[in-house]
Amino acid sequence: MKKQENFEDLLNRLEDITTKLEKEEGISLEETMKLFEEGIGISKKCSQQIEEAEKKISILIKENDEIKEENFNQGD
Repeated sequence: MKKQENFEDLLNRLEDITTKLEKEEGISLEETMKLFEEGIGISKKCSQQIEEAEKKISILIKENDEIKEENFNQGD
């Protein structure tokens, strides 16, 4: 069974891929496509981890000993 990858590690790898693709220097079309595909896969994994975290947060918010689901708004 494969260990779930750390969100921060995935995000760092995605940033590395983005930087390489933005520079566009010395990267073949084949390599560009490979990096793009990897980036899409990493993006999906990050989204899944965020969704799981949001679900946990909504479960943990309690009011009067009852579980109350509230929207998770970052920055509020």
